[in-house]
Amino acid sequence: MDKIVIRNLDLFYGNFQALKNVNMNIRENEITAFIGPSGCGKSTLLKTLNRMNDLVEGCRITGDVLLDNVDIYGGNFDVNMLRKRVGMVFQKPNPFPMSIYDNIAYGPRTHGIKKKSRLDEIVEGSLKAAAIWEEVKDDLKKNALRISGGQQQRICIARALAVEPEVLLMDEPTSALDPISTAKIEDLVQDLKKDYTIVMVTHNMQQATRVSDKTAFFLTGEVIEFGNTDDIFSVPKDKRTEDYITGRFG
Repeated sequence: MDKIVIRNLDLFYGNFQALKNVNMNIRENEITAFIGPSGCGKSTLLKTLNRMNDLVEGCRITGDVLLDNVDIYGGNFDVNMLRKRVGMVFQKPNPFPMSIYDNIAYGPRTHGIKKKSRLDEIVEGSLKAAAIWEEVKDDLKKNALRISGGQQQRICIARALAVEPEVLLMDEPTSALDPISTAKIEDLVQDLKKDYTIVMVTHNMQQATRVSDKTAFFLTGEVIEFGNTDDIFSVPKDKRTEDYITGRFG
């Protein structure tokens, strides 16, 4: 089943067209990877999926982005509810300067959950889902800025999961991490797709082949090719895709 449908999407920053006629169906409980050289539009498209681009002055969008068949750019769509349903994990770990517990409880509290026993359940469940509970369960009062980068990124994933999203957007979530932490995040992402739809921007083509079901190759704001990851990397249909994945440019 399609979770997100993108139709005839154009995006402009002022007079500059950053995305050109993007069409894509993102299926539920799959991992979709966006690959391509820097500045090709992958992160821009990712941010349209929870309307983060609303925060950019001069940004204008035409076309449709449907979440469960409802246009998220329609006039009555609640952006706060959208960002609860479509969570985001950024390139650099960005925990809040507060305890591990308060990082995870922050979202649920803002959505009105105050009861400590319920918050305790959410914190434990989210940290377990992010595969970090065993490492931090005795240190929940510790400032989240005082743990390793790889642990911080899993805390940020747990924080995103705590508000029970349906979709998880990940913008190069391992680019600032060492190989061991990267492997942990990749394993985690594959576990999470049972319960979530995941869209991931990556510069690492080996990562795309390891974790994703579908891959989209972007170049200068266009989706050049989109399909099953195995096909994109073994039998690309477009010469530009082949040139990129074989290292001829990018």
